Amino acid sequence: MEFDAVLLPPRRAHSIAQGLWHDRTINDALDACVAACPDKLALTALRVETGELRRFTYRELGDVADRLALGLARLGIGRNDVVAMQLPNWWQFTALYLACSRIGAVLNPLMPIFRERELTFMLNHGEARLLVVPKVFRGFDHEAMARALKPAVPSLQHIVVVDGEGPDAFDTLLAGHDAQRGSDAAGILSRHRPGPDDITQLLYTSGTTGEPKGVMHSANTLMANIIPYAERLGLGQHDVVLMASPMAHQTGFMYGLMMPIMLRASAVLQDTWEPRRVAELVRAEGASFTMASTPFLTDLTKAVRESGQPVPSLKTFLCAGAPIPGPLVEQARSVLGTKIVSAWGMTENGAVTLIRLDDPDELAFSTDGCPLPGVELKVVDSDGKELPAGQVGNLLVRSCSNFGGYLKRPQLNGTDADGWFDTGDRARMDANGYIRISGRSKDVIIRGGENIPVLEVEALLYRHPAVAQVAIVAYADERLGERACAIVVPKPGQQLDFEGMVAFLKEQRIALQYIPERLVVREAMPATPTGKVQKFRLREMLNDGSL
Repeated sequence: MEFDAVLLPPRRAHSIAQGLWHDRTINDALDACVAACPDKLALTALRVETGELRRFTYRELGDVADRLALGLARLGIGRNDVVAMQLPNWWQFTALYLACSRIGAVLNPLMPIFRERELTFMLNHGEARLLVVPKVFRGFDHEAMARALKPAVPSLQHIVVVDGEGPDAFDTLLAGHDAQRGSDAAGILSRHRPGPDDITQLLYTSGTTGEPKGVMHSANTLMANIIPYAERLGLGQHDVVLMASPMAHQTGFMYGLMMPIMLRASAVLQDTWEPRRVAELVRAEGASFTMASTPFLTDLTKAVRESGQPVPSLKTFLCAGAPIPGPLVEQARSVLGTKIVSAWGMTENGAVTLIRLDDPDELAFSTDGCPLPGVELKVVDSDGKELPAGQVGNLLVRSCSNFGGYLKRPQLNGTDADGWFDTGDRARMDANGYIRISGRSKDVIIRGGENIPVLEVEALLYRHPAVAQVAIVAYADERLGERACAIVVPKPGQQLDFEGMVAFLKEQRIALQYIPERLVVREAMPATPTGKVQKFRLREMLNDGSL
Protein backbone atom coordinates (compact mmCIF):
# COMPACT_ATOMS: atom_id res chain seq x y z
CA MET A 1 0.00 0.00 0.00
CA GLU A 2 1.20 3.51 -0.84
CA PHE A 3 -0.02 6.19 1.55
CA ASP A 4 -0.54 9.62 0.04
CA ALA A 5 -0.15 11.55 3.29
CA VAL A 6 0.56 14.83 1.52
CA LEU A 7 -0.20 17.01 4.56
CA LEU A 8 2.79 15.76 6.57
CA PRO A 9 6.00 16.84 4.75
CA PRO A 10 5.19 20.57 4.56
CA ARG A 11 4.73 20.70 8.36
CA ARG A 12 7.75 18.73 9.47
CA ALA A 13 10.45 21.39 9.78
CA HIS A 14 8.20 23.85 11.63
CA SER A 15 6.70 21.18 13.90
CA ILE A 16 10.12 19.86 14.93
CA ALA A 17 11.56 23.35 15.42
CA GLN A 18 8.65 24.34 17.65
CA GLY A 19 8.90 21.16 19.71
CA LEU A 20 5.40 20.09 18.65
CA TRP A 21 6.48 16.82 17.04
CA HIS A 22 8.55 14.54 19.24
CA ASP A 23 9.94 12.04 16.70
CA ARG A 24 8.97 9.09 18.87
CA THR A 25 6.79 6.09 18.13
CA ILE A 26 4.74 3.74 20.27
CA ASN A 27 7.66 1.30 19.97
CA ASP A 28 9.89 3.77 21.78
CA ALA A 29 7.27 4.26 24.48
CA LEU A 30 6.71 0.54 25.03
CA ASP A 31 10.43 -0.23 25.06
CA ALA A 32 10.94 2.49 27.67
CA CYS A 33 8.21 0.98 29.86
CA VAL A 34 9.69 -2.51 29.59
CA ALA A 35 13.11 -1.15 30.54
CA ALA A 36 12.00 1.19 33.36
CA CYS A 37 9.03 -0.55 34.95
CA PRO A 38 8.75 -4.12 33.59
CA ASP A 39 6.69 -5.44 36.49
CA LYS A 40 4.22 -2.58 36.64
CA LEU A 41 0.62 -3.43 35.76
CA ALA A 42 0.13 -2.14 32.22
CA LEU A 43 -3.24 -3.46 31.13
CA THR A 44 -6.37 -4.91 32.70
CA ALA A 45 -9.15 -6.00 30.34
CA LEU A 46 -12.65 -7.07 31.33
CA ARG A 47 -15.12 -8.96 29.17
CA VAL A 48 -18.48 -8.07 30.67
CA GLU A 49 -20.44 -11.01 29.25
CA THR A 50 -18.11 -13.71 30.56
CA GLY A 51 -16.55 -11.84 33.48
CA GLU A 52 -13.08 -12.77 32.20
CA LEU A 53 -10.38 -10.43 33.54
CA ARG A 54 -6.89 -10.46 32.01
CA ARG A 55 -3.91 -8.57 33.35
CA PHE A 56 -0.51 -7.81 31.79
CA THR A 57 2.60 -6.22 33.19
CA TYR A 58 4.67 -4.14 30.82
CA ARG A 59 7.11 -7.03 30.45
CA GLU A 60 4.26 -9.36 29.52
CA LEU A 61 2.70 -6.82 27.16
CA GLY A 62 6.00 -6.35 25.35
CA ASP A 63 6.42 -10.11 25.03
CA VAL A 64 2.90 -10.57 23.64
CA ALA A 65 3.50 -7.78 21.12
CA ASP A 66 6.72 -9.41 19.94
CA ARG A 67 5.13 -12.85 19.61
CA LEU A 68 2.20 -11.45 17.66
CA ALA A 69 4.55 -9.50 15.39
CA LEU A 70 6.40 -12.72 14.58
CA GLY A 71 3.09 -14.43 13.84
CA LEU A 72 2.06 -11.62 11.50
CA ALA A 73 5.41 -11.79 9.74
CA ARG A 74 4.95 -15.54 9.24
CA LEU A 75 1.68 -14.74 7.41
CA GLY A 76 3.55 -12.39 5.10
CA ILE A 77 2.45 -9.15 6.77
CA GLY A 78 5.08 -6.45 6.58
CA ARG A 79 5.80 -2.78 6.22
CA ASN A 80 2.84 -0.63 5.08
CA ASP A 81 0.48 -3.62 4.90
CA VAL A 82 -2.95 -2.79 6.31
CA VAL A 83 -4.17 -5.01 9.15
CA ALA A 84 -7.89 -4.43 9.72
CA MET A 85 -9.40 -5.32 13.06
CA GLN A 86 -13.04 -5.40 14.15
CA LEU A 87 -12.57 -6.01 17.85
CA PRO A 88 -14.19 -4.55 20.96
CA ASN A 89 -12.06 -3.30 23.86
CA TRP A 90 -10.27 -6.60 24.40
CA TRP A 91 -6.62 -6.99 25.30
CA GLN A 92 -6.04 -8.40 21.83
CA PHE A 93 -6.78 -4.95 20.38
CA THR A 94 -3.93 -3.32 22.29
CA ALA A 95 -1.54 -6.20 21.60
CA LEU A 96 -2.29 -6.21 17.89
CA TYR A 97 -1.56 -2.50 17.46
CA LEU A 98 1.74 -2.90 19.29
CA ALA A 99 2.58 -5.93 17.14
CA CYS A 100 1.83 -4.06 13.91
CA SER A 101 4.08 -1.25 15.08
CA ARG A 102 6.94 -3.70 15.57
CA ILE A 103 6.94 -4.62 11.86
CA GLY A 104 5.71 -1.42 10.24
CA ALA A 105 2.20 -2.62 9.43
CA VAL A 106 -0.67 -0.14 9.58
CA LEU A 107 -3.61 -0.85 11.87
CA ASN A 108 -7.13 -0.15 10.59
CA PRO A 109 -9.55 -0.34 13.55
CA LEU A 110 -13.17 -1.01 12.55
CA MET A 111 -16.18 -0.51 14.80
CA PRO A 112 -17.83 -3.79 15.89
CA ILE A 113 -21.22 -2.37 14.82
CA PHE A 114 -20.18 -2.36 11.14
CA ARG A 115 -21.74 -4.96 8.89
CA GLU A 116 -21.16 -6.21 5.33
CA ARG A 117 -21.89 -2.93 3.58
CA GLU A 118 -19.50 -0.76 5.59
CA LEU A 119 -16.83 -3.42 5.91
CA THR A 120 -16.70 -4.33 2.23
CA PHE A 121 -16.14 -0.71 1.27
CA MET A 122 -13.51 -0.02 3.96
CA LEU A 123 -11.56 -3.24 3.44
CA ASN A 124 -11.39 -2.68 -0.30
CA HIS A 125 -10.55 0.99 -0.05
CA GLY A 126 -7.76 0.32 2.46
CA GLU A 127 -6.59 -2.80 0.60
CA ALA A 128 -6.51 -4.73 3.87
CA ARG A 129 -4.42 -7.90 3.75
CA LEU A 130 -5.55 -9.33 7.08
CA LEU A 131 -8.76 -9.00 9.08
CA VAL A 132 -9.05 -9.87 12.76
CA VAL A 133 -12.56 -10.43 14.14
CA PRO A 134 -14.17 -11.96 17.22
CA LYS A 135 -15.84 -15.28 16.65
CA VAL A 136 -18.98 -13.93 18.31
CA PHE A 137 -19.59 -10.60 20.02
CA ARG A 138 -22.90 -9.51 21.54
CA GLY A 139 -24.61 -12.48 19.92
CA PHE A 140 -23.45 -11.69 16.38
CA ASP A 141 -21.36 -14.15 14.34
CA HIS A 142 -18.50 -11.96 13.10
CA GLU A 143 -16.53 -14.93 11.81
CA ALA A 144 -19.33 -15.99 9.48
CA MET A 145 -19.73 -12.45 8.18
CA ALA A 146 -16.00 -12.07 7.58
CA ARG A 147 -15.75 -15.31 5.66
CA ALA A 148 -18.81 -14.44 3.59
CA LEU A 149 -17.43 -11.07 2.50
CA LYS A 150 -13.84 -12.23 1.87
CA PRO A 151 -14.45 -13.08 -1.84
CA ALA A 152 -15.52 -9.47 -2.41
CA VAL A 153 -12.19 -8.13 -1.08
CA PRO A 154 -9.39 -9.26 -3.43
CA SER A 155 -6.58 -7.91 -1.23
CA LEU A 156 -7.77 -9.83 1.84
CA GLN A 157 -5.49 -12.85 2.25
CA HIS A 158 -6.13 -13.87 5.85
CA ILE A 159 -8.91 -13.85 8.43
CA VAL A 160 -7.89 -14.35 12.07
CA VAL A 161 -10.55 -15.12 14.67
CA VAL A 162 -10.34 -14.32 18.39
CA ASP A 163 -11.83 -17.32 20.25
CA GLY A 164 -11.61 -19.23 16.98
CA GLU A 165 -10.21 -22.68 16.37
CA GLY A 166 -7.62 -24.15 14.07
CA PRO A 167 -4.98 -22.41 11.96
CA ASP A 168 -6.97 -19.13 11.73
CA ALA A 169 -7.37 -18.74 15.50
CA PHE A 170 -5.83 -15.72 17.20
CA ASP A 171 -4.16 -18.03 19.73
CA THR A 172 -2.48 -19.82 16.83
CA LEU A 173 -1.11 -16.48 15.63
CA LEU A 174 0.14 -15.77 19.14
CA ALA A 175 1.63 -19.19 19.81
CA GLY A 176 3.74 -21.60 17.83
CA HIS A 177 6.48 -19.21 16.83
CA ASP A 178 9.23 -20.48 19.08
CA ALA A 179 11.25 -21.38 16.01
CA GLN A 180 11.30 -17.75 15.03
CA ARG A 181 12.66 -16.87 18.42
CA GLY A 182 15.95 -17.96 16.90
CA SER A 183 18.53 -16.05 14.94
CA ASP A 184 16.15 -14.02 12.77
CA ALA A 185 13.62 -12.98 15.42
CA ALA A 186 15.51 -9.84 16.41
CA GLY A 187 15.77 -8.82 12.78
CA ILE A 188 12.08 -9.33 12.12
CA LEU A 189 11.19 -7.24 15.16
CA SER A 190 13.54 -4.37 14.34
CA ARG A 191 14.20 -4.31 10.60
CA HIS A 192 10.99 -2.60 9.49
CA ARG A 193 9.95 -0.55 12.47
CA PRO A 194 8.14 2.58 11.29
CA GLY A 195 9.55 6.05 11.59
CA PRO A 196 7.62 8.82 13.36
CA ASP A 197 6.27 10.20 10.06
CA ASP A 198 5.19 6.83 8.64
CA ILE A 199 1.47 6.08 8.66
CA THR A 200 0.65 3.94 11.68
CA GLN A 201 -3.14 4.23 11.84
CA LEU A 202 -5.91 4.24 9.22
CA LEU A 203 -9.29 5.15 10.70
CA TYR A 204 -12.49 5.66 8.74
CA THR A 205 -14.85 8.53 9.41
CA SER A 206 -18.14 9.53 7.85
CA GLY A 207 -18.55 12.89 6.17
CA THR A 208 -20.41 14.81 3.52
CA THR A 209 -19.37 12.56 0.65
CA GLY A 210 -21.77 9.82 1.72
CA GLU A 211 -18.88 7.34 1.89
CA PRO A 212 -16.40 6.82 4.72
CA LYS A 213 -13.04 8.55 4.40
CA GLY A 214 -9.77 6.93 5.51
CA VAL A 215 -7.97 9.24 7.95
CA MET A 216 -4.19 8.69 7.98
CA HIS A 217 -2.17 9.41 11.11
CA SER A 218 1.51 9.09 11.97
CA ALA A 219 3.10 8.68 15.38
CA ASN A 220 4.06 12.34 15.27
CA THR A 221 0.51 13.56 14.64
CA LEU A 222 -1.01 11.28 17.28
CA MET A 223 1.57 11.98 19.96
CA ALA A 224 1.51 15.72 19.24
CA ASN A 225 -2.04 15.61 20.57
CA ILE A 226 -1.71 13.09 23.37
CA ILE A 227 1.18 14.83 25.14
CA PRO A 228 -0.46 18.28 25.62
CA TYR A 229 -3.79 16.56 26.32
CA ALA A 230 -2.28 14.61 29.21
CA GLU A 231 -0.44 17.70 30.49
CA ARG A 232 -3.61 19.82 30.56
CA LEU A 233 -5.41 17.09 32.48
CA GLY A 234 -2.52 16.59 34.90
CA LEU A 235 -2.17 12.92 34.00
CA GLY A 236 1.01 10.93 34.71
CA GLN A 237 2.54 7.58 35.55
CA HIS A 238 0.49 7.11 38.73
CA ASP A 239 -2.87 7.36 36.94
CA VAL A 240 -5.18 4.51 36.03
CA VAL A 241 -7.05 5.20 32.78
CA LEU A 242 -10.41 3.49 32.39
CA MET A 243 -11.64 3.15 28.80
CA ALA A 244 -15.11 1.85 28.01
CA SER A 245 -15.50 3.99 24.88
CA PRO A 246 -14.65 1.93 21.78
CA MET A 247 -10.96 1.81 20.95
CA ALA A 248 -12.00 1.63 17.29
CA HIS A 249 -12.86 5.32 17.78
CA GLN A 250 -10.11 7.90 18.07
CA THR A 251 -11.20 8.52 21.68
CA GLY A 252 -10.46 4.99 22.82
CA PHE A 253 -7.45 4.49 20.58
CA MET A 254 -5.50 7.60 21.51
CA TYR A 255 -6.43 7.96 25.17
CA GLY A 256 -7.17 4.36 26.20
CA LEU A 257 -4.49 2.53 24.23
CA MET A 258 -1.62 4.89 23.40
CA MET A 259 -1.70 7.43 26.23
CA PRO A 260 -1.26 5.03 29.18
CA ILE A 261 1.82 3.51 27.53
CA MET A 262 3.25 6.95 26.78
CA LEU A 263 2.73 7.96 30.41
CA ARG A 264 3.91 4.62 31.86
CA ALA A 265 0.50 4.50 33.49
CA SER A 266 -2.05 1.67 33.70
CA ALA A 267 -5.06 1.06 31.45
CA VAL A 268 -8.33 -0.68 32.29
CA LEU A 269 -10.54 -1.76 29.38
CA GLN A 270 -14.24 -2.68 29.40
CA ASP A 271 -15.73 -4.15 26.22
CA THR A 272 -19.41 -3.22 26.54
CA TRP A 273 -20.92 -0.28 28.34
CA GLU A 274 -22.55 -1.44 31.54
CA PRO A 275 -22.54 1.44 34.04
CA ARG A 276 -22.70 -0.68 37.20
CA ARG A 277 -19.68 -2.68 36.05
CA VAL A 278 -17.88 0.56 35.20
CA ALA A 279 -18.47 1.81 38.73
CA GLU A 280 -17.23 -1.50 40.14
CA LEU A 281 -14.10 -1.33 37.97
CA VAL A 282 -13.37 2.22 39.07
CA ARG A 283 -13.49 1.11 42.70
CA ALA A 284 -11.64 -2.17 42.22
CA GLU A 285 -8.86 -0.82 39.99
CA GLY A 286 -8.57 2.67 41.43
CA ALA A 287 -9.33 4.32 38.10
CA SER A 288 -8.56 8.04 38.19
CA PHE A 289 -9.50 9.18 34.67
CA THR A 290 -11.95 8.27 31.95
CA MET A 291 -13.30 9.81 28.75
CA ALA A 292 -16.66 9.15 27.10
CA SER A 293 -19.66 10.85 25.54
CA THR A 294 -22.39 12.57 27.53
CA PRO A 295 -24.77 9.56 27.82
CA PHE A 296 -22.00 7.59 29.56
CA LEU A 297 -21.66 10.32 32.19
CA THR A 298 -25.43 10.28 32.74
CA ASP A 299 -25.42 6.51 33.18
CA LEU A 300 -22.44 6.39 35.53
CA THR A 301 -23.85 9.15 37.72
CA LYS A 302 -27.14 7.29 37.98
CA ALA A 303 -25.44 3.96 38.75
CA VAL A 304 -23.30 5.42 41.53
CA ARG A 305 -26.21 7.33 43.04
CA GLU A 306 -28.45 4.25 43.07
CA SER A 307 -25.76 1.97 44.51
CA GLY A 308 -24.78 4.40 47.25
CA GLN A 309 -21.15 3.31 46.77
CA PRO A 310 -18.77 6.20 45.97
CA VAL A 311 -15.94 6.24 43.41
CA PRO A 312 -13.37 8.36 45.27
CA SER A 313 -10.43 7.53 42.98
CA LEU A 314 -12.09 9.01 39.87
CA LYS A 315 -10.59 12.50 39.64
CA THR A 316 -11.60 13.48 36.12
CA PHE A 317 -14.31 12.57 33.60
CA LEU A 318 -13.75 14.12 30.19
CA CYS A 319 -16.97 14.44 28.22
CA ALA A 320 -17.13 14.97 24.45
CA GLY A 321 -19.38 14.21 21.50
CA ALA A 322 -22.41 16.22 22.62
CA PRO A 323 -23.11 19.26 24.82
CA ILE A 324 -23.25 18.54 28.57
CA PRO A 325 -26.43 19.79 30.26
CA GLY A 326 -25.76 22.08 33.22
CA PRO A 327 -27.80 20.00 35.69
CA LEU A 328 -25.81 16.90 34.71
CA VAL A 329 -22.52 18.62 35.57
CA GLU A 330 -23.91 19.58 38.96
CA GLN A 331 -25.25 16.07 39.61
CA ALA A 332 -22.04 14.40 38.50
CA ARG A 333 -19.91 16.69 40.64
CA SER A 334 -22.12 15.95 43.64
CA VAL A 335 -22.51 12.19 43.14
CA LEU A 336 -19.12 11.27 41.67
CA GLY A 337 -16.97 13.95 43.27
CA THR A 338 -15.29 14.20 39.88
CA LYS A 339 -14.14 17.17 37.79
CA ILE A 340 -16.17 17.23 34.57
CA VAL A 341 -14.15 18.45 31.60
CA SER A 342 -15.85 19.37 28.33
CA ALA A 343 -13.97 18.88 25.07
CA TRP A 344 -14.34 18.87 21.31
CA GLY A 345 -12.34 17.09 18.66
CA MET A 346 -12.33 15.07 15.46
CA THR A 347 -10.84 11.86 14.11
CA GLU A 348 -8.62 14.06 11.95
CA ASN A 349 -7.08 15.88 14.93
CA GLY A 350 -7.90 14.11 18.17
CA ALA A 351 -9.03 16.42 20.96
CA VAL A 352 -8.78 20.05 19.84
CA THR A 353 -10.27 21.99 22.76
CA LEU A 354 -10.63 21.22 26.48
CA ILE A 355 -11.53 23.30 29.49
CA ARG A 356 -8.83 23.50 32.15
CA LEU A 357 -8.95 21.70 35.49
CA ASP A 358 -9.09 25.00 37.36
CA ASP A 359 -11.86 26.44 35.19
CA PRO A 360 -15.25 27.06 36.80
CA ASP A 361 -17.68 24.16 36.38
CA GLU A 362 -19.94 26.46 34.38
CA LEU A 363 -17.51 26.34 31.45
CA ALA A 364 -18.09 22.58 31.15
CA PHE A 365 -21.68 23.12 30.07
CA SER A 366 -21.42 26.55 28.45
CA THR A 367 -18.32 25.94 26.28
CA ASP A 368 -16.41 23.15 24.54
CA GLY A 369 -13.09 24.36 25.91
CA CYS A 370 -10.11 26.29 24.59
CA PRO A 371 -7.34 25.08 22.26
CA LEU A 372 -4.58 22.76 23.41
CA PRO A 373 -0.99 23.95 22.96
CA GLY A 374 0.00 23.62 19.31
CA VAL A 375 -3.57 24.33 18.15
CA GLU A 376 -4.91 27.52 16.55
CA LEU A 377 -8.57 28.25 15.85
CA LYS A 378 -10.46 30.85 13.91
CA VAL A 379 -14.10 31.42 13.08
CA VAL A 380 -14.73 32.78 9.59
CA ASP A 381 -17.64 33.83 7.42
CA SER A 382 -18.56 32.27 4.07
CA ASP A 383 -15.88 34.38 2.36
CA GLY A 384 -13.16 33.24 4.74
CA LYS A 385 -13.01 36.51 6.67
CA GLU A 386 -12.29 36.12 10.37
CA LEU A 387 -15.24 37.03 12.57
CA PRO A 388 -15.12 38.90 15.89
CA ALA A 389 -15.71 37.17 19.22
CA GLY A 390 -19.24 35.97 19.81
CA GLN A 391 -20.28 35.64 16.17
CA VAL A 392 -21.13 32.23 14.69
CA GLY A 393 -19.25 31.08 11.60
CA ASN A 394 -17.26 28.25 10.08
CA LEU A 395 -14.62 26.78 12.39
CA LEU A 396 -11.09 26.33 11.05
CA VAL A 397 -8.27 24.53 12.88
CA ARG A 398 -4.51 24.65 12.38
CA SER A 399 -3.01 21.98 14.58
CA CYS A 400 0.20 20.06 15.13
CA SER A 401 -2.00 16.95 15.34
CA ASN A 402 -3.76 17.49 12.02
CA PHE A 403 -3.90 14.26 10.06
CA GLY A 404 -1.80 13.31 7.04
CA GLY A 405 -4.77 13.36 4.67
CA TYR A 406 -7.58 11.13 3.45
CA LEU A 407 -6.37 7.92 1.81
CA LYS A 408 -6.67 8.11 -2.00
CA ARG A 409 -8.75 11.30 -1.70
CA PRO A 410 -6.35 14.22 -1.32
CA GLN A 411 -8.92 16.46 -3.01
CA LEU A 412 -11.06 16.12 0.14
CA ASN A 413 -8.30 16.98 2.62
CA GLY A 414 -9.89 20.36 3.37
CA THR A 415 -6.58 21.96 4.35
CA ASP A 416 -5.32 25.13 2.65
CA ALA A 417 -1.74 26.10 1.82
CA ASP A 418 -1.36 27.78 5.21
CA GLY A 419 -2.40 24.64 7.07
CA TRP A 420 -5.95 25.66 8.05
CA PHE A 421 -8.31 22.68 8.14
CA ASP A 422 -12.03 23.27 7.53
CA THR A 423 -13.74 21.26 10.26
CA GLY A 424 -17.18 21.49 8.64
CA ASP A 425 -18.53 22.68 12.00
CA ARG A 426 -20.01 26.02 12.92
CA ALA A 427 -18.99 27.66 16.17
CA ARG A 428 -18.53 30.89 18.05
CA MET A 429 -15.47 31.89 20.05
CA ASP A 430 -15.49 34.13 23.12
CA ALA A 431 -12.95 36.77 24.00
CA ASN A 432 -10.92 34.23 26.03
CA GLY A 433 -10.61 31.77 23.14
CA TYR A 434 -13.21 29.28 24.41
CA ILE A 435 -15.45 27.89 21.67
CA ARG A 436 -18.99 26.61 21.50
CA ILE A 437 -19.99 24.32 18.65
CA SER A 438 -23.34 25.61 17.41
CA GLY A 439 -24.07 23.25 14.54
CA ARG A 440 -22.59 21.30 11.69
CA SER A 441 -22.37 22.23 8.09
CA LYS A 442 -21.52 18.58 7.52
CA ASP A 443 -24.56 16.39 7.05
CA VAL A 444 -23.83 14.08 9.97
CA ILE A 445 -25.91 13.21 13.02
CA ILE A 446 -24.04 12.38 16.23
CA ARG A 447 -25.99 9.78 18.21
CA GLY A 448 -24.39 9.15 21.57
CA GLY A 449 -20.98 10.06 20.18
CA GLU A 450 -21.44 7.85 17.08
CA ASN A 451 -21.51 9.58 13.68
CA ILE A 452 -24.41 8.52 11.44
CA PRO A 453 -23.58 8.90 7.72
CA VAL A 454 -26.80 10.60 6.69
CA LEU A 455 -26.23 10.73 2.94
CA GLU A 456 -25.47 7.01 2.77
CA VAL A 457 -28.66 6.06 4.63
CA GLU A 458 -30.71 8.46 2.50
CA ALA A 459 -29.26 6.91 -0.65
CA LEU A 460 -30.38 3.48 0.52
CA LEU A 461 -33.91 4.68 1.31
CA TYR A 462 -34.20 6.19 -2.15
CA ARG A 463 -33.99 2.61 -3.44
CA HIS A 464 -37.21 1.72 -1.65
CA PRO A 465 -40.02 1.47 -4.21
CA ALA A 466 -42.36 3.60 -2.09
CA VAL A 467 -39.97 6.52 -1.52
CA ALA A 468 -40.12 9.61 -3.71
CA GLN A 469 -38.14 11.93 -1.44
CA VAL A 470 -36.32 11.44 1.86
CA ALA A 471 -34.43 13.59 4.35
CA ILE A 472 -32.82 12.34 7.54
CA VAL A 473 -32.37 14.89 10.30
CA ALA A 474 -31.52 14.97 13.97
CA TYR A 475 -33.94 15.42 16.81
CA ALA A 476 -32.98 16.13 20.39
CA ASP A 477 -32.65 13.29 22.89
CA GLU A 478 -31.92 13.79 26.58
CA ARG A 479 -29.61 10.80 26.89
CA LEU A 480 -27.95 10.40 23.47
CA GLY A 481 -27.88 14.06 22.48
CA GLU A 482 -29.40 13.31 19.07
CA ARG A 483 -31.35 10.59 17.34
CA ALA A 484 -32.19 10.24 13.65
CA CYS A 485 -35.58 10.76 12.05
CA ALA A 486 -36.41 9.91 8.44
CA ILE A 487 -38.89 12.26 6.78
CA VAL A 488 -40.32 10.64 3.68
CA VAL A 489 -42.56 11.82 0.84
CA PRO A 490 -44.03 8.62 -0.67
CA LYS A 491 -44.65 8.02 -4.34
CA PRO A 492 -48.29 8.42 -5.48
CA GLY A 493 -50.37 5.51 -4.31
CA GLN A 494 -47.53 4.08 -2.17
CA GLN A 495 -47.19 3.74 1.60
CA LEU A 496 -44.32 3.25 4.00
CA ASP A 497 -44.49 2.54 7.72
CA PHE A 498 -41.74 2.44 10.34
CA GLU A 499 -41.55 -1.36 10.46
CA GLY A 500 -41.25 -1.53 6.68
CA MET A 501 -38.46 1.05 6.64
CA VAL A 502 -36.49 -0.80 9.32
CA ALA A 503 -36.91 -4.15 7.57
CA PHE A 504 -35.77 -2.66 4.26
CA LEU A 505 -32.64 -1.09 5.78
CA LYS A 506 -31.77 -4.29 7.59
CA GLU A 507 -31.88 -6.05 4.22
CA GLN A 508 -29.21 -3.58 3.04
CA ARG A 509 -26.97 -4.91 5.82
CA ILE A 510 -26.01 -1.57 7.34
CA ALA A 511 -25.11 -1.03 10.97
CA LEU A 512 -28.23 -1.16 13.14
CA GLN A 513 -27.22 2.10 14.85
CA TYR A 514 -27.52 3.88 11.49
CA ILE A 515 -31.22 3.04 11.10
CA PRO A 516 -33.46 6.06 11.89
CA GLU A 517 -35.44 5.72 15.10
CA ARG A 518 -38.44 7.69 13.84
CA LEU A 519 -40.31 7.94 10.57
CA VAL A 520 -42.46 10.91 9.55
CA VAL A 521 -44.47 10.70 6.32
CA ARG A 522 -45.33 14.02 4.64
CA GLU A 523 -46.95 15.16 1.44
CA ALA A 524 -44.11 17.60 0.72
CA MET A 525 -40.79 18.89 2.07
CA PRO A 526 -39.99 22.49 2.98
CA ALA A 527 -37.68 23.66 0.20
CA THR A 528 -35.87 26.64 -1.26
CA PRO A 529 -37.10 28.21 -4.53
CA THR A 530 -34.55 26.03 -6.31
CA GLY A 531 -36.02 22.90 -4.74
CA LYS A 532 -33.32 22.17 -2.15
CA VAL A 533 -34.77 20.60 0.99
CA GLN A 534 -34.51 22.90 4.00
CA LYS A 535 -33.27 20.48 6.61
CA PHE A 536 -32.98 23.21 9.21
CA ARG A 537 -36.74 23.72 8.95
CA LEU A 538 -37.34 20.00 9.41
CA ARG A 539 -35.13 20.02 12.51
CA GLU A 540 -37.01 22.99 13.91
CA MET A 541 -40.35 21.30 13.24
CA LEU A 542 -39.21 18.07 14.88
CA ASN A 543 -37.91 19.80 17.96
CA ASP A 544 -40.91 22.10 18.44
CA GLY A 545 -43.34 19.20 18.04
CA SER A 546 -44.97 20.34 14.80
CA LEU A 547 -43.82 17.16 13.01
